[in-house]
Amino acid sequence: MAFQSNSNLYRKIWIPVLSGAIALSAVVGPVGTAWPFAKPPIAAAATVTYKLVKQSETIVTSGARQIDYQWVPSDSTKSTELVHVLAIDLTNPYVQLNALGGKNGSVTARQSVGAMAKETGAVAGINGDVFNTSSGSEGAPLGAQITSGQLVTSTSKLIGMYAFGVTKDKKPIIDQFAFSGTVYAGDGSSFPLTGINKSAYRTEPDNGYSHVNALYMYTSAWTGEERPKNSGTTPTEALVVDGVVQEVAVDRAIATPIPANGYILRGHKDAAEFIKKSLTVGQKVTVTSSLTSLTNGKSYDPTTFQMMVSGHTILVDGGKAAPFSRDISGLSGNADRARTAVGYSADGKTVYLVTVEENGSRKGVTLSELQQILIQLGAYKAVNLDGGGSTTMVSRPLGEFDVKLTHPTSYGTTQRLVANGIGVFTLAPKGSVKGIVASGAKTLFIGQQATYALKAYDTYYNPIDPGGLTPVWSASGGVGTFNGGVFTASKPGDGTITVKAGSASNSIGIHVVGGGEINRLTASPSTTVLANGATISVPVKAQLADGSEVTVPASSLKWEFRGFAANAAGGNITVQSVGKDTKIGYAIARYDGFSTVVPLAVGAEKTLENFENVAYNIGFSGLPAETQGTASLVTGMAGRESSQVLDLKYDFTNGTGDRFAYAVLNGGAGITVDGNPSTLSLDVLGDNSYNWLRAEFLNASGKQVYVTLASKIDWTGWKTLKVDLASAGLTYPAKLTKLYVVNLAKDQDERALQGEVAFDDLKLQTAAGTSSGSTASIKLTLNSRQATVNGKAVTLDTAPIAIDGATYLPLRFVSESLGGSADWEATLKRVTVLRGDRMLELWPGKPDLIANGVRIATTTSPIIRNGRVLVPIRVVSEQLGQKVDWNAADKSITIR
Repeated sequence: MAFQSNSNLYRKIWIPVLSGAIALSAVVGPVGTAWPFAKPPIAAAATVTYKLVKQSETIVTSGARQIDYQWVPSDSTKSTELVHVLAIDLTNPYVQLNALGGKNGSVTARQSVGAMAKETGAVAGINGDVFNTSSGSEGAPLGAQITSGQLVTSTSKLIGMYAFGVTKDKKPIIDQFAFSGTVYAGDGSSFPLTGINKSAYRTEPDNGYSHVNALYMYTSAWTGEERPKNSGTTPTEALVVDGVVQEVAVDRAIATPIPANGYILRGHKDAAEFIKKSLTVGQKVTVTSSLTSLTNGKSYDPTTFQMMVSGHTILVDGGKAAPFSRDISGLSGNADRARTAVGYSADGKTVYLVTVEENGSRKGVTLSELQQILIQLGAYKAVNLDGGGSTTMVSRPLGEFDVKLTHPTSYGTTQRLVANGIGVFTLAPKGSVKGIVASGAKTLFIGQQATYALKAYDTYYNPIDPGGLTPVWSASGGVGTFNGGVFTASKPGDGTITVKAGSASNSIGIHVVGGGEINRLTASPSTTVLANGATISVPVKAQLADGSEVTVPASSLKWEFRGFAANAAGGNITVQSVGKDTKIGYAIARYDGFSTVVPLAVGAEKTLENFENVAYNIGFSGLPAETQGTASLVTGMAGRESSQVLDLKYDFTNGTGDRFAYAVLNGGAGITVDGNPSTLSLDVLGDNSYNWLRAEFLNASGKQVYVTLASKIDWTGWKTLKVDLASAGLTYPAKLTKLYVVNLAKDQDERALQGEVAFDDLKLQTAAGTSSGSTASIKLTLNSRQATVNGKAVTLDTAPIAIDGATYLPLRFVSESLGGSADWEATLKRVTVLRGDRMLELWPGKPDLIANGVRIATTTSPIIRNGRVLVPIRVVSEQLGQKVDWNAADKSITIR
């Protein structure tokens, strides 16, 4: 927002600075608000008993190993986490660490760690410094960055911020540093240099304005639109090229691009006067700078470092858990999260680049647990780097030419764009052939085909062209076969792929996933409306017993269709015809005895709001009161240039706790949602803020109902969202009153404080037959074939019986009385129950069942008596959403 002044006094200056791992306060006024992390050091939490269990070790390049561990807790209630380590031998002359940066070396153009490695030729790397994640922010590193001996960004004046560096003689250092510099003019005058390539922020402990009355240097590495945004100061600038002033701009920014051999000096107040008086065009300029340790006072010339990347709190010092040097609440330090850290051994010979994975049911670790991980690895000193969604490790598999994602990020295969990182580089010359590698997938599904490649590496473990080698492939273990160089997985289990070329050979272990390893299958259809000719995309993911989540190849799934005819191919279902009496159809995806269901209902779609002819008021409100923003109808937005959309801008930089920004429809009275819609679809322009997107409804009784549109806004551009209204508990006619963004206090470091989203084309899908089934009340009596359904007497072909405290009823009677259907597959001995939007599958003698794709452990299972399948009534009825009552007096069972 624009700087405002009155009688030369600051009225309000917005300075949003939120890093990927920490958030600076942005309330800037006469009094100001302290940065919430600016607190005295907090002691580390008590240690917990854990054990690192080594899983595997591979060589990345000469001097660099990748080691994967399990972090196994003594408390069995906590899940086992995965730890990934790049161990770097600094005594090896062929390996080097360096800082990775933004696109083309920019400090303001973030990119993924994978892209950084590809751009620079790194063979491995991790993410680095914390940075500003606010929408539209520069995203520059918060601390110092040195790349190849050049100080790209200076430190910030903040308490307790540690950095990791390696000197040119390969000595690792973790310390707190302060930047100092001086600009000398040709007339003999000088002025202190406050920083290099810095965003605006609040200094500590004085809570000052970073760019007020200060002189900064900006080089060609700063590619942001301003130098910097939201500084609250009017600049006076001088362009210096080859040590000579080329241009001076008073009370304005210089428009001339900064050349690689130049820089701009930006000053305010006294610094501006220095520029005006001493840095005239043609004047020579000299700049000096240094970094000073805040722990021992030693001063360093930045050029003596090969690299430096900053982080946050210190974690390990002297081989022991160190008191945290900053408040860790903004890092969710006491919560399980993905983590990134760097440390080194006591002899200074080994550097450990460490990430802890967060994926599926694996939630990561606390910072206290991270300290213990580092200590068990052998770290003598270590610092915390940006974690959570930023945590990323890439590495080059042996024999490969390109790096790959070492483990899933918090978003699966998506890598967050980050400010910088630490890269591993090889300096080795080309060597002779040392070995070959079988390269390809290690985890497969039945029916999946995979192509394996022969790779080769030299004496320095770097890849070389395997041309001229003739590979011979084979598979063992009986889990699949090779045909024409393609392996097809045919049954679950472990196997080995072996390649031979001349006298050399190599093997790779593979695992084919079986249905018994799956805890959940999740299908995400592009629509739930069933219509002739419709093509429905249905990606399916599996959560395995070890907590990991993987995509199931379409070729590995077998589909069954009830109530309609369709073809399934390439992850799409194409509906050929819908049964005449069908109201709800079922697409059942099966994989090796495990299943999930996609209920598809015949219905209609209508537009709720397209914002083209709005006759009601749209306004903005926010919580807490300090929340700023606007909600308005706009035209010409990218991707919707010819239409009108609802635009919501928000600024959460003021206030504390959970924060909300609302687009309020019709003064809060809302717009009418009538009929009985099952699904709401809407197009949303995302801002990649990772905030929570929600909607507020009023149901028929006037009660507020909250619906999640997206748990994370993790995309940019337009995206169609589909929301299940049937499970939201809405009663109709309802009102849609608000569309809004939530920034939760928990894990706030992961989300932007400022941003902009937009909404368009809200549509309702009204599908028939999606109710949970009949509302019948069934009463039965133990050991009696007489029963009532809604008070009407019926006779069962098999009486309910009790065995070991569990009551069993005839399957078909129960399911059909409740408005569902039941099938018995004699060959597979499988019971399938379909009712409304639910599917249950059970097996006689098996202790678990599958309910809508989720494995559920039970204490009872179906039994067969006199040729009839009897099911445990409480298990089945409650999974179908019914309540079961037992009356001991008359031994009756009531299902309602």
